[in-house]
Amino acid sequence: MAFWAGGSPSIVDYFPSEDFYRCGYCKNESGSRSNGMWAHSMTVQDYQDLIDRGWRRSGKYVYKPVMNQTCCPQYTIRCRPLQFQPSKSHKKVLKKMLKFLAKGEVPKGSCEDEPMDSTMDDAVAGDFALINKLDIQCDLKTLSDDVKESLQSEGKNSKKEEPHELLQSQDSVGEKLGSGEPSHSVKVHTVPKPGKGADLSKPPCRKAKEIRKERKRLKLMQQNPAGELEGFQAQGHPPSLFPPKAKSNQPKSLEDLIFESLPENASHKLEVRVVRSSPPSSQFKATLLESYQVYKRYQMVIHKNSPDTPTESQFTRFLCSSPLEAETPPNGPDCGYGSFHQQYWLDGKIIAVGVIDILPNCVSSVYLYYDPDYSFLSLGVYSALREIAFTRQLHEKTSQLSYYYMGFYIHSCPKMKYKGQYRPSDLLCPETYVWVPIEQCLPSLENSKYCRFNQDPEAGKFGAELSWKSLALFL
Repeated sequence: MAFWAGGSPSIVDYFPSEDFYRCGYCKNESGSRSNGMWAHSMTVQDYQDLIDRGWRRSGKYVYKPVMNQTCCPQYTIRCRPLQFQPSKSHKKVLKKMLKFLAKGEVPKGSCEDEPMDSTMDDAVAGDFALINKLDIQCDLKTLSDDVKESLQSEGKNSKKEEPHELLQSQDSVGEKLGSGEPSHSVKVHTVPKPGKGADLSKPPCRKAKEIRKERKRLKLMQQNPAGELEGFQAQGHPPSLFPPKAKSNQPKSLEDLIFESLPENASHKLEVRVVRSSPPSSQFKATLLESYQVYKRYQMVIHKNSPDTPTESQFTRFLCSSPLEAETPPNGPDCGYGSFHQQYWLDGKIIAVGVIDILPNCVSSVYLYYDPDYSFLSLGVYSALREIAFTRQLHEKTSQLSYYYMGFYIHSCPKMKYKGQYRPSDLLCPETYVWVPIEQCLPSLENSKYCRFNQDPEAGKFGAELSWKSLALFL
């Protein structure tokens, strides 16, 4: 089937649910049920419309749970970043990262993480079995060959070199957002000895931290306030999101907590780079092998997979392949719309990768994988907070892009309930497709797994064009 919107085709093969299969959440062998589509290509607006009707993608497979029949109903959840305020636990994670970057401090004891949809590959395993049975893997073969060629060429080049294009992008954005380098330390006057009092001929003493912040503010004010480009998101942020100085009685913003100045002799340097994964950009291809190795270790340590289980083919099918067409409209974000990998570089190596889709109205989190050696940094929580801040940054230029979609909220699955901690957030009513604040939904979910959140009998009664698209939206 095909649907044309503005000259761009969305082409899909639709497969209705035939039977039940194993649930990746509660492990019920025959409890999960969903409808699915194999998307050969899809516009970002079409996919935006689909996820606003309860659909979600895994690679090129787009699926929607049969909510009133599946064992673990999966409700689409979105956070409202413009009103988001980090909780105490979120602040602890951000402070832990800053202490590690500044002083190399490693917290003692184990730390449980909250990676975005770490069980999504298991949850759609039954659907992939259906796809394999129907033998529609032509798109996988094409992508696998392309990625395999990149992996082989990178493997031959044992000496790692940063791609020139990536370095250029890093430098150009660094000039606009701040280089990401730690702030230089500032000498301050020593405190007068007891009994001598302060020297009134000199300015009042201030904390070094305040001086560093002021220096950084002045530096950002002198720079071009343009937004982020593809390739690099510096350890700094746009001046528009960095107020001159917060009042003492106001809480620190998310950006203040993330981009707090580091000392000149900081122990580590963190960079966040956004690279287009589909179609694969030169930056993506140049770092593909290193990214795959991180995913392989993540699967072996976190999910206890055997060394030969997370193959290159599975990696590319699940996390690199995307049906979304790349779009770069003049009124859109500088990096454009489509599918991206948000890479977290620590001291020159990748330690985590967040797979995201940038759509007309939101940033949609697809998956996160990370180096298990850095589990102590709570990278699942940290990456979610960075993605919320990234959404706020994109909103500065593209005003309609104002939501952060976190996938599915599953109240009956303890491992997936953590998503409700990023507030304010809304759940999608499975019958009316109206967004309802999560606080209003939780009492109903305590009594029943499946709920209609919107009680207005007139809600959801609106017309739609009779096309494959409208039919898919309402399935």
